[in-house]
Amino acid sequence: MPETVPLGDTAPLRRVARVVLLDPDDRILLMHGHEPGDVADAWWFTPGGGLEGAETREQAALRELREETGITEVALGPLMWRRTCSFSFAGRRWDQDEWYYLARTAQTATAAEGLTELERSSVDGARWWTCAELEATSETVYPTRLASLLRRLLREGPPPLPEILATEIA
Repeated sequence: MPETVPLGDTAPLRRVARVVLLDPDDRILLMHGHEPGDVADAWWFTPGGGLEGAETREQAALRELREETGITEVALGPLMWRRTCSFSFAGRRWDQDEWYYLARTAQTATAAEGLTELERSSVDGARWWTCAELEATSETVYPTRLASLLRRLLREGPPPLPEILATEIA
């Protein structure tokens, strides 16, 4: 059962840790996913996932990164962004409280060897993106403002306090 956080009278949100992983050339690693059974309904997203047991968000970020990409040589940086999102996927509604951590690595080869059954049916690769490529793409990327957020991050560095991103409902 995913760990959740209650929000007043609404259903609890799934607690999620995500990683904005940059390589030495300031490229960002994104995963390519799709609706199970429909490869045409596809998007790009940052590595990450739900907390398990009593792990912290930082522990979850590193575990998810290892499971989804095989990357273990990581310098985990600060919490940069938080966002609430709600979307339909795999026949259910997902309501999430996502925390985005900055991380850096020189390890650019990926190997997704720790995927869950659902992830194996819906994740079909990973790719390093330059900021210019991200700004130019017509493909769907989450969070939707990732290109401008990355551009600002590369120009100004991480925010002094975590930024609350607009809620996204898909």
